[in-house]
Amino acid sequence: MGKVRVELPGGKSVEVDRGALVREVAARAGIDGDIVAAKLDGAAVDLSRAIERDCALEWIRLDSEDGIDILRHSTAHLMAQAVQSLYPGTQVTIGPTIEHGFYYDFKRDKPFSPEELEKIEARMHEIAGKDLKVTREEMPRSAAIDIFRRMGEDYKVEILKDIPEETVSLYRQGDWVDLCRGPHVPSTGVIKAFKLTGVAGAYWRGDEKNEMLQRIYGTSWPTESALKDYLKLLEEAKNRDHRRLGKELDLFSFHPVAPASPFFHPKGAAVYNGLITYMRRLYARYGYQEVITPQIFDVELWHRSGHYDHFRDSMYFSRIEDREFGVKPMNCPGHTYIYASKKRSYRDLPLRYADFGRLHRYEKSGVTAGLTRVRSFSQDDAHIFCAPDQIEAEMTTLLKMLREVYRTFEFNEMQVKLSTRPEKYLGSLDVWAHAEDALAQSLKREGIEYKLNPGDGAFYGPKIDFEVFDALRRGWQLATIQLDFQMPERFGLMYVAPDGAEHRPVMIHRALLGSIERFMGILIEHCAGAFPLWLAPVQVKILTVTDAQKDYARGVHEELIAAGWRAELDERNEKLGYKIREAQLEKVPYALVIGDREVKESTVAPRRRGGENLKAAPVKEFMEMLRTEVAQATHERPA
Repeated sequence: MGKVRVELPGGKSVEVDRGALVREVAARAGIDGDIVAAKLDGAAVDLSRAIERDCALEWIRLDSEDGIDILRHSTAHLMAQAVQSLYPGTQVTIGPTIEHGFYYDFKRDKPFSPEELEKIEARMHEIAGKDLKVTREEMPRSAAIDIFRRMGEDYKVEILKDIPEETVSLYRQGDWVDLCRGPHVPSTGVIKAFKLTGVAGAYWRGDEKNEMLQRIYGTSWPTESALKDYLKLLEEAKNRDHRRLGKELDLFSFHPVAPASPFFHPKGAAVYNGLITYMRRLYARYGYQEVITPQIFDVELWHRSGHYDHFRDSMYFSRIEDREFGVKPMNCPGHTYIYASKKRSYRDLPLRYADFGRLHRYEKSGVTAGLTRVRSFSQDDAHIFCAPDQIEAEMTTLLKMLREVYRTFEFNEMQVKLSTRPEKYLGSLDVWAHAEDALAQSLKREGIEYKLNPGDGAFYGPKIDFEVFDALRRGWQLATIQLDFQMPERFGLMYVAPDGAEHRPVMIHRALLGSIERFMGILIEHCAGAFPLWLAPVQVKILTVTDAQKDYARGVHEELIAAGWRAELDERNEKLGYKIREAQLEKVPYALVIGDREVKESTVAPRRRGGENLKAAPVKEFMEMLRTEVAQATHERPA
C-alpha cells in the first residue's frame, strides 16, 4: 500500500498509509470534532477524502469563513431534500450559497406558500436529527446524466451536458442525491441552526426568456445564538428598508409608467439636491470644474470609446434622421470632447471635470431593487486629465477627498479591492501592468490595506473599489477610482509638454458616492431615515400649544425660512403630544415648542429628535446652534 507524508498546520507532519481518510489524519493529530472539512494542498475537500500522495492539510472549522460557507451549502442540500420528500415531482436546479445564507431554485407548478415553508423547515429539522451520513461519489458524466434522466431531473441533465469535465461528483444523504462539486459537512447532524427566510420567483439561469422557477432563501449558522443574532439584524434591516421608509417619509415613489426609474417627491428632492450641493462644495475646495454634456450621442462615439462592444446590451438606442444614437450610460466619452475642444498645455493639467448628468442603463427587471439598482440615475462623476507624472499626486488628493466624504456620512469602516485586467480588455499588456502598479503603489503610500480582485477591472483600465459598512455591518460597494490609458488614445487626446512635443494624458475616472440614487438608498438604511441636520428634508418643525401662539409661531417660521432653513409650521388644533409624536415619526431633527411662555419671552423651546429637551432660547441663538452643528458634521466653518 505504501506510505505518504502529510504536513499539518504548525509545521508538524505525520506519515500515514496511502488511502487514509482525512478524518483519520485529524483523529491521529488530536483535532477535536468542530472541523467539517479540510484543505488538501489548498483545495477544500471532505473529511472522507482519501489521501493518495504527499500533501499538506489545513483544517476547516465550522465557525470559520470557509466552514460557514460549507455549512450553508449543505443546508441548501438539506432544504432540497426536504422539499422533494414533501412535494414529489418538484425538480431541483441550482442551490448556491450567498452572503449570510443560501437559496435553491425549484421547478414547481405553483409558488410555495408561507405555510409550506414552515413544513419544509420542520422536515429539515427532522432529517438533520437523523444524522444522515453525507457521501461523495465520482462517476463518468454520461453515467450521471443517465441517473438524473431516470429521476426526471431535466435541469440537472441540462447542467451536466454543459460541464466540460468527463468525471463529475454526486453527493448522497440517505436516499437523496444531488450533483455537486462539494465539499459538504460529514453528516446532516452538523446542521442545527437555520431558518428559511423567504421565497421569490427566479428565471432559469437568470434569463428572462427562460422558465420561471421558485427560489427559496434561507440562512444557516454554527450556533443557535448566532442565528438569533442574525435574525434580529434581519428584522432591523426590514425596519430600515429604504423602500418602506421612502414611502413613509414621502421621499420617492415608483410607477410602471417608468420602470425602475424613481419619482422624487419634494422631500426626497431636498435630500437628493443636498447630496449634490455637498459634493459641489467639495469640488470648489478640491479644484474641480463642473461641466454639462449631451444626453444622446451618435452611436459612432460609443464604437470609438469601446462601450458599444462591451456595454451595448445595457444601453438604450434610437434612430433619428437615418442616424443611430445611444443614450449615454456614462459621462467619460463626452468629457474627452471638452478636453479636445482646444489645444492643451502641460500648464493646463490636471484638468478635473465633474458632471451630474443623467445616465440611463438597461437593468433587467429581475435585478432592479428600489433606489439601489435603477435604470435612470445620476452620479457624482468626474474625470481627471493629467500627465503621467501627476498620477501620484492626484491619487493622494483623491484618497484624502474620499476619506472626508465617508467621515461626513459616518461610514467609519471600509474594505478596498484592486481590480485587475479582465478577460476582454483594450490596450497592451505593458500599459495594463503600468496602470495596475500605479494604483497599487498609491494605496501603499497612503497605508491603505487592499485585496486583489483579479479580472474585475473595467475593459479600459484597472480600478480601485471601496466597500463601506453601514450601521448593520452590511457591506456596500461605493467609490470607484479607475486609471485609463486607453480612452485618451482612442480619442487622440494630447498636451504640449515642456519639451515642446505632444504627449498623451492619462484619464482618471472617479465617483465617490457613485449613483446618487443608490447612495441615497444606502444612506436611508444606514441612518434609518433619520438624516443628519444638514441633509434632513425638514430640519425644524414648529409646534404651537394652542391657537394663542399662532401669530408668534408664524413669525418664527418666516425667520427660519428667510435664513435658509427648511422649516414647517404645525399650527393645527391638536394636542401637543400628538404633534410631537408626528414630528418624531417624520424624523425631524428639531421640534420647536411654542407656548405662552415662549411668546412672552420671545424664545423657542427646542426638542431634539431623540426626545432631549433643550433650554429655551431666542430664535437667533437657536439658529446659531444649528449652524455650528452643520459645520461640525460637514467639516466646514460656520457661515
